[in-house]
Amino acid sequence: MARGRREIEPCSKTYGFPIYCAGWVPFSHIPTSSASQENENENEGDDKGDSAASDASDKLLVALGGGGGEGRNGVPNALVISGFDFPSRSLSDEPVIRIGTESDLPYRMAIHPTGDGIICSFPNGSRWFKWDLRGSRDYKKLALNPSEESLTQLENVSLQALCFNKEGSVLATGSEDGNLRVFKWPAMESILSEVVDDNSIKDLDFSFDGKHLASLRSSGPCRVWDLNSSSVIANLARESGEIFRFCRFSCSSDDNQVLFVIAMHDDQGKIITWNTTTWKRIGSKRVVKDPISAFNISPDGKLLAVGTIEGGIVVLNSKNLQVHSVIKKAHLGLLTSLVFSQDSRALLSSSFDSTARVTAIEAKKSNGLSMWLVFLVIIVAILAYYLQSNGLIGNL
Repeated sequence: MARGRREIEPCSKTYGFPIYCAGWVPFSHIPTSSASQENENENEGDDKGDSAASDASDKLLVALGGGGGEGRNGVPNALVISGFDFPSRSLSDEPVIRIGTESDLPYRMAIHPTGDGIICSFPNGSRWFKWDLRGSRDYKKLALNPSEESLTQLENVSLQALCFNKEGSVLATGSEDGNLRVFKWPAMESILSEVVDDNSIKDLDFSFDGKHLASLRSSGPCRVWDLNSSSVIANLARESGEIFRFCRFSCSSDDNQVLFVIAMHDDQGKIITWNTTTWKRIGSKRVVKDPISAFNISPDGKLLAVGTIEGGIVVLNSKNLQVHSVIKKAHLGLLTSLVFSQDSRALLSSSFDSTARVTAIEAKKSNGLSMWLVFLVIIVAILAYYLQSNGLIGNL
C-alpha cells in the first residue's frame, strides 16, 4: 500500500455521492406478500429455514440518501440500501437496492419503525417509498418502490427535520421556512402547527412515551410541546454564548428520563441535560473541541454518540457522560448522521466524504489493573492473618 493512502476498513464503504441522511431498515418488521407467507408455512419444518431465522440478527440493512444536487456535476442523486454482516463487521460490496432520483437530492429521511416504508425529503417536496418483500425472508429479495400515495401536505416544502414517534403513529416535520407541523400517520391529519418566519427548524424528537415533542430552531430556546393539548409546556433557554444544535429524549419510560441538548459554546461542543418533570437544567459537560455535526442516543438509552465536522466520533455513557469509546477520523469529512441499530449493537455514521461506516459497539472492558490490586490486597491480608495467628509476627 502506498504511503499516505488511507486504508478503507470493511465496515466502511464509499458510495460515490455525498451522503446527507442515513438510517437502519427494520427488516424483521417488513411484511411479506401473502404468497410468500404460504411458501413459508409450507417450509416450516425445513432446517434451512430455521438456520436463516437464527442468522437474521446478524444480517442488518442500512438506508442511505444523498447526491450532488441539481447541477450537472456527474455526481448522481440516489437512495441506497446496503447490507451489513455483523460477524465479519463488513458492509456489502454491492448495494441491495439502488434507486436513482434524477435531479432531486435526497436530503432527509424518516424510516417508519414498524416496516411501512421511508419518507424521503427533497428540496421541493417529499415522497413516500414502500417496501416490497417477495419470496423467502431474504434481504436480497427486498425492493423499495415509490408509492402512488402523494404527500400533498408536504409538497413544495424543503424539510430540515422529520421523524416518527416510537409507534409510527405520529409524524413531525420542520421546514426551512420556519413551519413546524405534526400529523397523525398515515391519515396526515394535523395535530399542531407553528410558523416562525426566517427561523428554520433544525431538529425534532419525540419522548419515549410519545406525549412530548422537543423542537429546535436556528435561534431561540428549545421548545417542548404537549401533544395531547398541542401547546408549549416548556421553553428551555440558552445561556450566554450557547447555540443549540440537536435534541434527544432519553429512551426510558421511568420518571428519571432526561432531555439531552447539544450546544456549541466558544467553538466547543457540549451536552446539556434537562429534567423532564421540572424542565430545569440539571447538568452540562463539554465533550469535544470541534463543532458537533451529528448526534443520537441508543434505543436502550445507555449510550450517546456525537460526530464532528472533522470526521471524529465520540461515544459516551448516558448516565455520567463518561467516554465509552473514541473513533478518530472515522470519516474524512463532516459527519451528516449518526444512528444506532434497533438492538443498540451497532452505530451507523455517514459523511459528505461519500462514505458510510458501521461501528460495532463493544462492551467496555473493566480496568484489569484495579482488579489485580483488589486481589493483591486480599492476599496480603490473608498472609498477615496467617503469620499473626502462628506467632510469626506481633500484633499489628
